[in-house]
Amino acid sequence: MGRAYQNRKESMAKTSDAKARVYSKYGREIYVCAKAGGIDPDGNLSLRGLIDRAKKDQVPSHVIDKAIDKAKGGGGEDFATARYEGFGPGGCMVIVDCLTDNATRTFNDVRLCFTKNNCKIGTQGSVSHMFDHAAILAFNGDDEDTTLEALMNADVDVSDIECEDGKITIFAPHTDYGKAKQAISDTFAGIEFEVDEIQFIPQNTTAVGGDDIPVLEKFLDMLNDLDDVQNVYHNVEG
Repeated sequence: MGRAYQNRKESMAKTSDAKARVYSKYGREIYVCAKAGGIDPDGNLSLRGLIDRAKKDQVPSHVIDKAIDKAKGGGGEDFATARYEGFGPGGCMVIVDCLTDNATRTFNDVRLCFTKNNCKIGTQGSVSHMFDHAAILAFNGDDEDTTLEALMNADVDVSDIECEDGKITIFAPHTDYGKAKQAISDTFAGIEFEVDEIQFIPQNTTAVGGDDIPVLEKFLDMLNDLDDVQNVYHNVEG
């Protein structure tokens, strides 16, 4: 599997408007996660990981607290997940994950991003079968044997482990995220994860060049500017 994965936020906010979008997306995801799995991060490992990622992306504490408080109330918006797939510039494969309170609006907005850039939105499953839906955990360390033993004892179906330059990176099925994180946290006291994510990792990459490069950049920017879009994954090389 190697290093073929991308950080959750490929480009950090450069303007106040961009920061506001990042805060909004994290706030929405934290709210949904807390409402579904409980507001206590100690009992909701997905929420704990999400909060950790938000802090690393410099999301203010009041944004995080507000989202959790809203979930605590039990009311509020009714968001649903939505996933769209298709082909981008140069024939690359694209997956767009959304949280929406209006599926029709979100689909139309995402489809417009595809059509305006001469891209093709596909049916469900049209490209996702070419990605691995994986949990990725990375932390400083070099004890690969102890790491693997802890994961095996926790019945984690490990896909791959990398140990390079004093860092261990674990790849596992997304369904084993909670077990994997708990096993590592229990084994290495005070561990801090540099990467703590669930992502779609491409099985193969596509080279995009020439006139397709600016089109790809515009396409990704348009998708990321949509309030309902949480993550965009692709298989573009590099």
